[in-house]
Amino acid sequence: MVATDKPYTTIGTRPVRPDGADKVTGRAQYGADLSLPGMLYGRVKRSPHAHAHIKKIDVSKALALPGVKAVITNADFPAADDVIEDLGESATNLKWLLDNVLASDKALYQGHAVAAVAATDPHIAEDALQLIEVEYEVLPPVLNVRDAMLDSAPLLHPEMRTVKMLARFVPGPERGDKATNIASTLQFKHGDVEQGFAESDIILEREFETTMTHQGYIEPQNGTAFWNSDDELTVWTSTQGAFSVRDQTAKIVKLPVSKVRVVPMEIGGGFGGKIPIYLEPLAAILSRKTGRPVKMSMNREEVFEGTGPTSGAYLRVKLGAKRDGTFMASEAFLAYEGGAYPGSPAGGGAVCIWGPYEIPHTLVDALDVVVNKPKVAAYRAPGAPASEFAFESLVDELAETLNMDPMDLRLKNAAREGTRRTDGTVFGVIGNIQTMEAVKNSEHYRSEIQGPFRGRGVAMGYWGNAGMESSAYASVVADGTVALVIGATDIGGSRASHAMQLAETLGIPYEDVKPKVVDTDSVGYTGVTGGSRTTFAGGWAVYEAAMDIERQLEERAAAIWEVDRDLVKYEAGGVNGPNGKRFSFRELATQLPHTGGMIQGRADINKSTQGPSFAAHIADVEVDPETGKVQILRYTALQDVGTAVHPSYVEGQIQGGAAQGIGMALSEEYFYDEQGLMRNASWLDYRMPTTLDLPMIETVLVEVPNPGHPYGVRGVAEVPIVPALAAVANAIYHATGVRVQKLPASPRALLEELLDNPS
Repeated sequence: MVATDKPYTTIGTRPVRPDGADKVTGRAQYGADLSLPGMLYGRVKRSPHAHAHIKKIDVSKALALPGVKAVITNADFPAADDVIEDLGESATNLKWLLDNVLASDKALYQGHAVAAVAATDPHIAEDALQLIEVEYEVLPPVLNVRDAMLDSAPLLHPEMRTVKMLARFVPGPERGDKATNIASTLQFKHGDVEQGFAESDIILEREFETTMTHQGYIEPQNGTAFWNSDDELTVWTSTQGAFSVRDQTAKIVKLPVSKVRVVPMEIGGGFGGKIPIYLEPLAAILSRKTGRPVKMSMNREEVFEGTGPTSGAYLRVKLGAKRDGTFMASEAFLAYEGGAYPGSPAGGGAVCIWGPYEIPHTLVDALDVVVNKPKVAAYRAPGAPASEFAFESLVDELAETLNMDPMDLRLKNAAREGTRRTDGTVFGVIGNIQTMEAVKNSEHYRSEIQGPFRGRGVAMGYWGNAGMESSAYASVVADGTVALVIGATDIGGSRASHAMQLAETLGIPYEDVKPKVVDTDSVGYTGVTGGSRTTFAGGWAVYEAAMDIERQLEERAAAIWEVDRDLVKYEAGGVNGPNGKRFSFRELATQLPHTGGMIQGRADINKSTQGPSFAAHIADVEVDPETGKVQILRYTALQDVGTAVHPSYVEGQIQGGAAQGIGMALSEEYFYDEQGLMRNASWLDYRMPTTLDLPMIETVLVEVPNPGHPYGVRGVAEVPIVPALAAVANAIYHATGVRVQKLPASPRALLEELLDNPS
């Protein structure tokens, strides 16, 4: 760990997670574990076609099946408003949101939900699906962005016109005048790229492609709802954002948010894929029709075909530089798949593409393009892995052209405090250079790699992280403990990281903080667990809640001692007063019940002082020239983490992100046939790396504290996926001499490249 000295007692330690016992003993309740009196079971009828008009749906035979209590279609929902809704890490039109939950006039991808049924038994519900008759007019599908952008392409939404975005998530008034599959365009420009390329001695321009990949969470989507006779709706679901589910569901079913309560269950992974809603509104409408709670969950095939993976992308990138390696200009054209409805992470790709570098002249155009595949969802640094794969590949090629060490070239052009990004944002304190220097100084980078068909690749990655709104309530208990109430779903250990920051602020033992994740009626608004915001924003909230407690304890101690309030100060886990008077936290807590009552600290914050994160990966690979199989020999992930609140969880996030990025680089892809049918919708055929495929991912934590947080926290969970694609691709080149420009570099794809380039 590369770190500065820190005067902390709890932060930086590795305590046991507070929810650990529940999870290892099976007590923890996940969405599929829920059981309610009188509960019905719901299932979804899905389109077998990638693109088709829905001419007629006949549910009469299904309704006649004994045990079936309700069948619904899109017509059972109130008409959705044609407005944009913020989803936390993305935004969408409410009509399209409803149409994705349950198709109206068209099925736009294989697996698109077209009807739903509730029955007394899950097997009856499954049987009922076969009795729902749907008449389709099958249409030709369009399956990649390059085809979708052609004037001759089949149109998914004939009413759609291209919107010229003013910024990420901010549509402008300007719209195109013809029907198109290009939902929106976004441009960032800095300097004069024509001048920059004119002043360059070397210019490289290449094209790259990536494919759709899945987040790979273990737990399928689920949702249970009970719409009671008072028109109040309760939803139980495994989600990354209970408030996001509440707001989206309330708008779709046309209830005030005060009438909708969402209870977040434990979550078996998300990585961005469990921010959208799928089953929750269906369960709600089925419950309203039946008067009984309805539980729904997906099987694995439905998860693949009916929920949001990340985008595939087509990327064209150009880089100009001086002979001494100085970057002069860069230009990019980025087209991302949105799936069936707009909402690709094209903006994220545009913001991040050359985040680690200072380039005087830049221009990037990013396009959001609809295709006949599932509507995409966020996936760990949405958009950045693809765009930075393209640019980092060019940087590696430039280093070889100039005969420069690849990290020396990166250091020469490194972004630093004061560097202006292409979207106009100016960096504050960042750890980019320190991370690059950590690579240069690492034992891995300094070691030699020898042997035929072996190579080493390096790459950088950037992610800006998010702030957003969070709340925390902390109640002092008479035995000296603190009950901490938070609204952020705990995926990677945020109960612990929040409790640690509260304990650090109050100066009490970590074990004396009892954190609970609660429903939307029990805590203030809290944004999604996503955007690498949770430990940062939640940490701010618990810090402010702790400061609120400290102020109240000072007032209470002053009253007990009958001294002036200004003579009392909270410090070092207790309250100090005049003449050596002191209460420890526990001592004062025991006196609260009979000196005025218990106290609670509260905080609702919305901070925008999040610190950007930078990562660097070193990959050593060996390629089998006879099969095209790539073996990862050694892998090191280095990252500026600001302050590692719980180093074990930080290391785990980095290792997990690197493993997912390696999967994107080598094996993971959605494979569609010409009719738009997914042919690998199972864990058997969708090839994710396992422990048998990877070495232990080595980690180096670089700590450059974020001055915008009381404990220097930066988000850590998203940037570790970003450099992996380019690091592996660059390593493959140095092992084989083949520049991989289309991912994944599966054995089949790489073998074809090797056969085409026998040298």
